[in-house]
Amino acid sequence: MEHFPILSFITFFPLVGVFFILLIKGDQAIVERNTRNATLLTTIATFIGSLILWFNFDQTTADFQFVEKASWLGDNINYHMGIDGISVLFVLLTTFIMPICILASWTTIKVRVKEYMIAFLFLETLMLGVFSSLDLVLFYLFFEGGLIPMFLIIGVWGGKNKVYAAYKLFLYTLLGSVLMLLAMLYMYAQAGTTDIPTLMQHNFAVDAQTWLFLAFFASFAVKMPMWPVHTWLPDAHVQAPTAGSVILAGILLKMGGYGFLRFSLPMFPVASVELAWLIYTLSIVAIIYTSLVALVQQDMKKLIAYSSVAHMGFVTLGIFAFNSQGIEGAIMVMLAHGFVASALFLCVGVIYDRLHTREISRYGGLVNIMPKYALVFMFFTMASVGLPGTGNFVGEILVLIGLFKVSIWTAIFATTGVVLSAAYMLWLYRKVVFGELVKEDLKAMLDLDMREKAIFLPLIIFTLWMGVYPSTFMDFIHVSVENLIQNHEAALAAFTANVGQ
Repeated sequence: MEHFPILSFITFFPLVGVFFILLIKGDQAIVERNTRNATLLTTIATFIGSLILWFNFDQTTADFQFVEKASWLGDNINYHMGIDGISVLFVLLTTFIMPICILASWTTIKVRVKEYMIAFLFLETLMLGVFSSLDLVLFYLFFEGGLIPMFLIIGVWGGKNKVYAAYKLFLYTLLGSVLMLLAMLYMYAQAGTTDIPTLMQHNFAVDAQTWLFLAFFASFAVKMPMWPVHTWLPDAHVQAPTAGSVILAGILLKMGGYGFLRFSLPMFPVASVELAWLIYTLSIVAIIYTSLVALVQQDMKKLIAYSSVAHMGFVTLGIFAFNSQGIEGAIMVMLAHGFVASALFLCVGVIYDRLHTREISRYGGLVNIMPKYALVFMFFTMASVGLPGTGNFVGEILVLIGLFKVSIWTAIFATTGVVLSAAYMLWLYRKVVFGELVKEDLKAMLDLDMREKAIFLPLIIFTLWMGVYPSTFMDFIHVSVENLIQNHEAALAAFTANVGQ
């Protein structure tokens, strides 16, 4: 395994699946069946391949591992891949969620099945590339490339206003990323390289750091999304097919948080501290405001979308607490949200497939005819609220501990988000599941079938695993986070010493 390019293999293996799908011929039914099977097998094989990273990862070092480097564009821009404790779990989360997305689309996608599956496989490659890239240009290509298949997934297989939602997603994200591209060009001009580990050690001028931080912030804030650039997310979720919402909530939102950890803190340490007040303000507004907006939603997907914005507020607060509890808690919230938000969108998808509406008022009393569904939905509702024993609880409690060390008032305001999340999630559950079963069309709805149980089971296992025994995951993160904080503090100390002179 020592010289085998495992990261490139995992990243580009989905494209092998695309190649075989393009070769599938026959009548429509055979093509669709074989396409689904080939896509599922490809995503499962990619996940199994990624487990090599899990079992061979050295948790005692903060160095990048499984590194691959080759000359690419000229002398200074290389094909450079590698992962550390911060990125390894995001790679595994991506490969884990993808087979679930394909299973969720098994019976619901009936038009242009071949193109749909190809879009998802391309998206997997681009998402894995984001978390594995160690070169700015390579990172940017993967980061922006992911927009294209997501644009198509929403724009072609989405709901009634799919084109509007797809363009809104595309334009919001692209606008932020243009500023990031300009910042990258400046960094290359200053440092003479696009190598991410080298740039982490480069001391940019303090004035330049502020502008560079804001340029990267523009891109990552949209991707998270942070208030007030969050408005594309509810529209995208509502119009996206179920699997599109799962991948959007489960993986794509994490790229913003990952970007802050990989670029903003290590490369612009002084600006990160000086502008932390901005992050705190926007995050607190996001947590409280979007939670209140979620309370008045009539569409299930919109409610869960707004809850995602609130949860991402905890992530940014944790990252900019600049201590190990805050940052480790932020990463745990991102991972737990990847499982729980994905499952909640799948829960909505289950009943949407049966009744073809997401209006909360159209449901009620489902516990009488769908007891298994009611149990699964209750579990993930509790997990979203942050019930002890689930992954969200571990992440949120660590973020709040980290925040209390920095700013008590910020932590108090953030805690209100926990209370509000309980209010809107329990309200949603009561409206949909409890009450009398009076509507005739609801009485014909069937409980979870075997495919749906197979989708939910691994998500339940991992959500409980993260909550009951979080050290399995935190052992991966810890050394890399400590190294990040030490380097950050050293850079601040050097800056203070220079100012003192």
